[in-house]
Amino acid sequence: MRKEKDILGEISLPDDVLFGINTYRASQNFELHHKKVNINLIYVIVKVKKAAAVTYKNLGIKPDIYSAVITVCDEILLGKYDEFFITEALQGGAGTSTNMNVNEVISNLVLKSLGRPCGDYKTVHPLDDINRGQSTNDVYPTALRIAAIELLRSLSDECADLQKALQEKENEFADVRKLGRTELMDAVAITLGEEFGSYAQAIARDRWRIYKAEERLRQVNIGGTAVGLSDNSLRKYRFGVIEELRKITEIGLASAEYPMDITQNNDVFVEVSGLLKALAVNLLKISNDLRLMNSGPYGGLSEIKLAPMQQGSTIMPGKINPVIPEMTMQCAMKVISNDTAITLASQHGEFELNAFLPLIADSLLESLELLKNAVRIFRTKCVETVQANVESCQRNLKLSAAFGVKYTEKLGYDTVSRVIKENNPEEAEEALNRLMNQE
Repeated sequence: MRKEKDILGEISLPDDVLFGINTYRASQNFELHHKKVNINLIYVIVKVKKAAAVTYKNLGIKPDIYSAVITVCDEILLGKYDEFFITEALQGGAGTSTNMNVNEVISNLVLKSLGRPCGDYKTVHPLDDINRGQSTNDVYPTALRIAAIELLRSLSDECADLQKALQEKENEFADVRKLGRTELMDAVAITLGEEFGSYAQAIARDRWRIYKAEERLRQVNIGGTAVGLSDNSLRKYRFGVIEELRKITEIGLASAEYPMDITQNNDVFVEVSGLLKALAVNLLKISNDLRLMNSGPYGGLSEIKLAPMQQGSTIMPGKINPVIPEMTMQCAMKVISNDTAITLASQHGEFELNAFLPLIADSLLESLELLKNAVRIFRTKCVETVQANVESCQRNLKLSAAFGVKYTEKLGYDTVSRVIKENNPEEAEEALNRLMNQE
């Protein structure tokens, strides 16, 4: 066992544990047993630390130490040490615990690479060396913006693929005439292809919105340290670290024109979350439409056939449920819920810092991951495999009064309504044709 000290006292840790006293205290303080910090955020914080290390090495500051930091960061990014990142996603302190967790793991890995024991912070210190010229207040929001951009790009690609799949179904179903509905009631004749074409247009807008959202996130406050005034940060470091971060992430990042703004205000995350909510709303609508059109197969609309994915009941033999649209809808509902959490947390950025950034980070990254995966599953296991039930589409159309609208211009709305009310659909159409001939 090794002993570590801070201003609160002393604790003992196993010799081979890579985190230190700050991480340990956080693990005891926030025993929610909810979930750990999103690993994508951890990895991007590590990329920020690597960019800082490269910058300091280039400046000739402790080159041996920072060369080791660079190597260690690359190893962490391979997923070798995930088990040592243990902080809860929801934590007090604006993300300080997570930043310290990363600082301590990197520090102790460097110590091991130098043949020194973990906790020998006189040789490599988590704050004085790994966190040099930094603060949680510029590291954490910078990392969140980069992590969000990386996931946005993946989500945009998935939306593009879904749009294409819907357009292919638009072409495939172009000649399948069916009954259109408004307020769940019989309306006018349309084609199944036109319905899927409308879905494709909605997703196309989502794809564009998500693609453009990246622009809002590219400005970062790294180098701004505590409140955006760049206190305790070398000028050459500030210019160097953003350049190295661009190279490492391959993202066109820019230093914020007004770093204090980026540190204080989180409206950009609210804006991005709102765009994700728009996608969630469209997914909800489309998925539910497919559920309804698939209903039956004998007592419902049965206008499409979703691929059977699994048995649907523990008591009703032969029952198959639309599980993929249902999953997609639940993911969308979760994203909408996360948007509310992001809104509430963002408005609490009192004065120079928002203490609730961990909730914003967890909710935003969860929404991005959920949507990315849900869109892919919805496309591959639902949209690409859906089939038209042409007979049911024709039958439902024939049993409706959708034909009525074409007679109103000549016969008048009231006359057509009376004829439809007094006759079944087939007889009504015959009666209306007779009236048309008389006219």
